[in-house]
Amino acid sequence: MEKKYVGLSDAERSEISILKERGCGVREIAQALGRSPNTVSYEVKTNSVDGVYDPLKAKAKSRASRRSRRYQWRKIEHHVTLQTFIIEKLSPPNHWSPDAIAGYLKHEQSALPTVSKDQIYAWLYSSYGQPYCQHLLSKRYKPKRQNEHKTDRVMIPDRVSITERPQTVEDRQEAGHWEGDTVVSGKRTHSKAALAVAQERTTRFIGATLIPNLKPESFTSATNGMLTNKQALTLSLDNGIENKQHKGITDATGVQVFFCDPYSSWQKGGVEHANKMLRRYLPKGCDLSNFTQAQVDDFVATLNRKPRRCLGYKSALQLAAEKGII
Repeated sequence: MEKKYVGLSDAERSEISILKERGCGVREIAQALGRSPNTVSYEVKTNSVDGVYDPLKAKAKSRASRRSRRYQWRKIEHHVTLQTFIIEKLSPPNHWSPDAIAGYLKHEQSALPTVSKDQIYAWLYSSYGQPYCQHLLSKRYKPKRQNEHKTDRVMIPDRVSITERPQTVEDRQEAGHWEGDTVVSGKRTHSKAALAVAQERTTRFIGATLIPNLKPESFTSATNGMLTNKQALTLSLDNGIENKQHKGITDATGVQVFFCDPYSSWQKGGVEHANKMLRRYLPKGCDLSNFTQAQVDDFVATLNRKPRRCLGYKSALQLAAEKGII
């Protein structure tokens, strides 16, 4: 069971002050208190006043900081124009994330005050922002821990492990390396319709194609279509049965295909996140056969036009054009 962090007590702060006066280092103090060196280092660095660590002043400063963080959302609630802007960008058809809004405010304009994504989330999770939580991708009304359960996959003939993928793929500096996955219809719909999804690692540019089923022929054909006329060097997939004809992708596009380790979908986390964003428009449990490719194209275009923090608040479409992906 994960150990919960407990804040420093008055006695521990007094002990830190005494040991510092004796010339003890951070690690010695941490060992004496039975605390992490990072905890002691952060305490001394953050709660010192004019370079001097005083236990009483440190306690007061820590309490003030906690109180400030607890009500950081008030900046949004008290600034009507800022609040209106945030609500507009969260709402359809924009569907900006709190992080995208915060990044845009910081980098692209100066008329409105800046706020962090944490401030926006804090406001949304407060009683004032609750009505707008429905516009979040997660549709959550309060923070929630996520426990991911991995499922086993069938083996792929002639698969090449992702561990043999070139190092240039890992650092995301070279464009043209893609990740692929599928989104499926809900079990209760009894529909075989699915969505083949591909995302380029450097630019986060997304492609998505409706397929009638998860047969290898369907996925291979859709993936070939998405990668044709694109800069594509490698493709990383999981071990799903739809990927059994991966050689057909290599033969058609020249792309090298690599496969994640079992239970390791995080090794292609980019496309997993793309799937999550697409689920805003294609919710879990839905029948994908009820959607048209034109609708899917509109959903993907909206995502590709959104500013992303990981792209320096450029859009995937903008960066893909700059990098020659499309």
